[in-house]
Amino acid sequence: MEIHPDHPDLEQLAAEGRVVAYFGYGSLVNPRTLRTKFLGIRRAEAAGWRRVWLPREANEAMSLLSVKRDEEAGVHGVVVYDLADHLPSVDEREAGYARRIVDLGRLTVERPPLRDIPVYIYEARPGAPSAEDRQSAILQSYLDAVMQGFRMLYGDDGLRRFVEETDGFETRLFADRNAPRYPRPVTLEEGEAEMFDRLVEARGVRPVLIR
Repeated sequence: MEIHPDHPDLEQLAAEGRVVAYFGYGSLVNPRTLRTKFLGIRRAEAAGWRRVWLPREANEAMSLLSVKRDEEAGVHGVVVYDLADHLPSVDEREAGYARRIVDLGRLTVERPPLRDIPVYIYEARPGAPSAEDRQSAILQSYLDAVMQGFRMLYGDDGLRRFVEETDGFETRLFADRNAPRYPRPVTLEEGEAEMFDRLVEARGVRPVLIR
């Protein structure tokens, strides 16, 4: 599925050192949440990483979707090609995360428009409590954006893989779908709400209403 035409001057911009790339494994997978005029996007998989919901400190309400290093795992998502000038905006969006470098030898990109440029991945900063001390919950409006992105790019099978292979779903869900707190909410297609709820409830999510 082609979700965005490549910028016609992508190779020239790269030759001038004006292109960066970053691996998206959460809301970045959904192009409806992207706010920069990015240059291209491709389905991709990074070996050596596992996706996980991380609890936050007790006074923080929402879980972070992050990745952790796991040599036996792989995480599917997208590589976004963007202007280097936009990187500070992406860093701001990913506040609370550290920008790491992906091993290009363990990165598979579908029909890559560019090769041999660094690809970043955002990993939540250390210091969150362990799963046993979990205090926070998943924000439903954010989760909707993530799940819609995976369904859009990878179909129903890819969506199920996201749910099955992401650690930490066994927690609460803040049901804010009708009054989104996520700053980049999406409009769900017909039937998506029921599908998403069924999949995550099977993983042990406990919905709670936000008052």
